[in-house]
Amino acid sequence: MYSDPLSFFITWTCYGTWLPGDDRGWTKWQKGESIPQPRLADWCREHMTENPLFLDENQRNTVNDTVALHCQIRGWYLHAVNCRSNHCHTVVTASSHDGEQVRDQLKSWCKRKLKDADKSRGIDDTGLREKWWTGNGSVRYLFDEESLEAAIRYTLEAQDAGGSTGALD
Repeated sequence: MYSDPLSFFITWTCYGTWLPGDDRGWTKWQKGESIPQPRLADWCREHMTENPLFLDENQRNTVNDTVALHCQIRGWYLHAVNCRSNHCHTVVTASSHDGEQVRDQLKSWCKRKLKDADKSRGIDDTGLREKWWTGNGSVRYLFDEESLEAAIRYTLEAQDAGGSTGALD
């Protein structure tokens, strides 16, 4: 059994873009991957408190820059970050923290910086979005160089290629 991971492959989605029950499949918290459940997805959609969030290019750049800066401040090693319109992937080594703490800190700081950007564009507090991300997100603990390289490759290349690089599926 491995004691300390080399790195974490972290993914989180934007609010409302990948609901429980989704046709693409979904991950049930603490239960793993689940099959589509259209009625559940419909129920979740009906109970959303804000519109789904799709990030524009400026917002994606803000997320990428915030992840990089936060890793630098914390002394974590950022292997890769790639924020997309509806989700974000990061590969981070942070030996003093568990992956869930790293994920939560990154999501929190990105939300703060996105809200600051909205304020600087003149959006007042009453018009600011509160829900930027879905709850939790995926954290894969990477224990070997092969897994680390596959996560980096997937983060940086497979998103634009529209597919998988194989090792993470």
